[in-house]
Amino acid sequence: RLTGIKSGELRRWLHGYETDKVSMPPLWETELAGADLDGLSFHDLLEVRFVKAFRQHGVSLQTIRIAARHAREMFDSPYPFTCHRFQTDGKTIFGEAMREESDELDVVDLHQKQFVFEKIIRPSLYEGIEFEADDRASRWFPTKNRKVVLDPAIAFGKPIVTDIGIRTDILFEAWLAEGKDRQRVARQFEVPVGAVDAAIRFEEQVDERLAA
Repeated sequence: RLTGIKSGELRRWLHGYETDKVSMPPLWETELAGADLDGLSFHDLLEVRFVKAFRQHGVSLQTIRIAARHAREMFDSPYPFTCHRFQTDGKTIFGEAMREESDELDVVDLHQKQFVFEKIIRPSLYEGIEFEADDRASRWFPTKNRKVVLDPAIAFGKPIVTDIGIRTDILFEAWLAEGKDRQRVARQFEVPVGAVDAAIRFEEQVDERLAA
């Protein structure tokens, strides 16, 4: 719901897949790998946003896999695409990954693909992400007004209303159950009406994106 990626495609990226002719491992080992839980961690969620952008611009999964490996080693981070440093060093890393994937990639083709890469890693992908001192993402504000936040330390990283700490889906479902009476929901949860409004707008935007 938060990334707009189809569940089947997301599973192939993060769990790998096998056919009669090919066996593809996951792009990386997720934080929840081996756990009896079908879901994504906060950091995995942010990372797949970048994979989606790469794929939308025609970057192969193999190139993404190689680039992720190089970047993990260079940055000493399990989630390199989300690092600030990837904005400056990512072009070089992807150039090396493309060369490794195809020995026949000529200089002109390489420059064209690297130009495409510059358009992929745009500020909007990093917009709203707050970082800790070690360059690891700590919180993500998915909307420009920053009224909703994903914080892995609160509600298992599910979207919450900023400064209120209540999940947006809980307030939204209460609003529907109460006949869309915002005032009543605000009284029930002892929060400002504006917090209920923020939750409603966010959940409706997510649903609109899914329906598009």
